[in-house]
Amino acid sequence: MTQAETACPDAWGSHFLEYRGRLLALARRNLNPVLARRVSAEDVVQEALLAACGKMAFFENNPEIPVYFKLRTILFQTLTAMERKHLQCLKRDVCREVNVTDDGVGSAARLDWNRFADTVTGPLTRAVRADRYTLLRKAVEALPENDRQILELRHFDDMSNADCAEVLHIGPKAASIRYVRALQRLRKQLMELTEFQP
Repeated sequence: MTQAETACPDAWGSHFLEYRGRLLALARRNLNPVLARRVSAEDVVQEALLAACGKMAFFENNPEIPVYFKLRTILFQTLTAMERKHLQCLKRDVCREVNVTDDGVGSAARLDWNRFADTVTGPLTRAVRADRYTLLRKAVEALPENDRQILELRHFDDMSNADCAEVLHIGPKAASIRYVRALQRLRKQLMELTEFQP
């Protein structure tokens, strides 16, 4: 039995562990390489699951939001806290232990907007002079919650359509339709935003 299972009330511990593999993959993709010299992706997931067990009200409220998305939020909060502790501390700073060349050292864990931007064609090509990542963030933030969820799962979490359907508790066909519609709305939003770019 894991710490998460023993720390969580009722069946929540086992429920959380259903998503452990996905959270582990997400942690590996977002763990700062410098921080990885001190903590592993497994450490991050363990801390995130333990933190989740202490936030039961967060999971019991807003039941319309899938559990995975709430766990995902806590995982990123855990990554940010670990980076703050290990990369921005004055004493025994891990950055002093290696030669650092990564411009992202010390920054909070973040989604790979660069890779996502490269997958979205069309309006972005007309906004070359603009900050395309800022533009993309604005466009995504303007979308309905369902659209944001499916795009994040497909592009940031590298989930298949079947995986998305499972996490969102919908059928594969419904997940596919939701994804296509979300892309259409995103492209429309990008076109509207680029109209106001200089």
